[in-house]
Amino acid sequence: MIILKNGIALVHGADDHIEARRTDILISGSKISKLEADISGPADAEVIDCTDKIISPGFIDTHHHVWQTLLKGRHANQTLLQYLPEGNFTSSFYSAEDTFWGQLSGCLEMVECGTTSVSDFAHINYSPEHNDQVIAATASSGIRSIFCYCPTPLAKSWSPFTMEMNALGGHVLPTFDALAAQAPWADGRITLGFAFDAFHLLPKPYLDALMDRLKQHAIEVITFHYSHIPAQAPQSIAAKLNELGVLDERFLVAHGSNPTQEDAHLYCRLGVHVSSTPSTELQMGMGVPVVAFRDDLGKDLPENCSLGVDCHSATSAYIPYEARLGLQSARAVYGEKFLQQGKQPSSVKYTVEEAFNLATIRGARAAKMGDKTGSIVEGKCADLVIFSATSPCMLAAAQQDPVAAVILHSSPSDVETVIIDGVMRKKGGKLVNVAVDEKAKATAGRSSLKWDDVAQQVLRRRVTLGERIRGVDLKDAEQRMMDAWHIDKQAIVDHL
Repeated sequence: MIILKNGIALVHGADDHIEARRTDILISGSKISKLEADISGPADAEVIDCTDKIISPGFIDTHHHVWQTLLKGRHANQTLLQYLPEGNFTSSFYSAEDTFWGQLSGCLEMVECGTTSVSDFAHINYSPEHNDQVIAATASSGIRSIFCYCPTPLAKSWSPFTMEMNALGGHVLPTFDALAAQAPWADGRITLGFAFDAFHLLPKPYLDALMDRLKQHAIEVITFHYSHIPAQAPQSIAAKLNELGVLDERFLVAHGSNPTQEDAHLYCRLGVHVSSTPSTELQMGMGVPVVAFRDDLGKDLPENCSLGVDCHSATSAYIPYEARLGLQSARAVYGEKFLQQGKQPSSVKYTVEEAFNLATIRGARAAKMGDKTGSIVEGKCADLVIFSATSPCMLAAAQQDPVAAVILHSSPSDVETVIIDGVMRKKGGKLVNVAVDEKAKATAGRSSLKWDDVAQQVLRRRVTLGERIRGVDLKDAEQRMMDAWHIDKQAIVDHL
């Protein structure tokens, strides 16, 4: 039992309006059991003094490739097409053990940043063992996750570069069936989803058979990448899936960038959700503003949106950074329309509360967790983040407007405590030691890990990975990938 005393809790009310309320919070087991002033508990309850602290719902990351840690720092100046060979296909150099350490480090970075739930688009499906290590690492970290099992094209050879285009062949579907029989994992903290980028390319009988399989396994979250841009999808994938009769409320679209009006109508009518990832979308030319702020396509569209990090190999894993960037870029685009006509807007239009909701309650709904997490409510899972309100970054802002403080002023160093499913995973500004999942003890070589243990493994393995990458021609791989995917090279230009 944990009692959070005298903190400022950010509590969602009607219409998702946030009330900054001074209160105590009682955590019993994995749940928030009481939310009121002056809570007393048994003598053995752990009491955390939250005076001068902000208590926020845990952040929800609805699109993330968590395995990619060993690639961090490689994509700072890359476009989408440059990123794909080095960021995706070099997964062919990962052993199952590399995958464990990369995944564990990625999960712990999220915990460090106050993310308590993630939809993990796990496109490193080289073997059943790779998947087992991803799940074991996620379980060890303590984070709540939808492990979105991913049939995906894989690098077949590098000299010359070729891809295995039959993403559903070999071990892939039998492994999926086996995992479905095992799920959920970690006392329900990890559930099984499905990620696949080629639904629209399958012949109808194959598509129907795959959708029947997903229904049989009760998959609640189905996700795919879609950006309406020349490099990926010059035609609407959402419209195609609707035409094929499969698009429904289970679908979570990664990016959804530069959507058509028809896309927006489909998302709202069918209850499809979108994960906007501002850092990578703005860098890689996927359109601005991000869909989460495209109310020009329908006032209800942002209600179906959420936020993700996408690639922590290219950016920070801190969800408030994504909320901040998405918010401020949308404000900039809105204001620019006025400036072009010699005017100035009378308001910023988009608010910090909207950005905060994208990072919390709307993310939970997108991930089909709205009844479990995303807000501070009695009976929901105790997924909470405690911020210092008196750090150099937060001081004064936290006292004036706690929501603005979190979205516009905070950094991961201001996150003092992270509680997931009633368990403290970060305490006093430090990650708690990790209890290694049974399936990973042979890989870890021990039953408990400190952060330094994880860091040393990542540093050693990134060097080995780098040596392998230096031996391949990434530019040739980029060109051959574009040929294989029939990308119009005439649409990829240096200047206009």
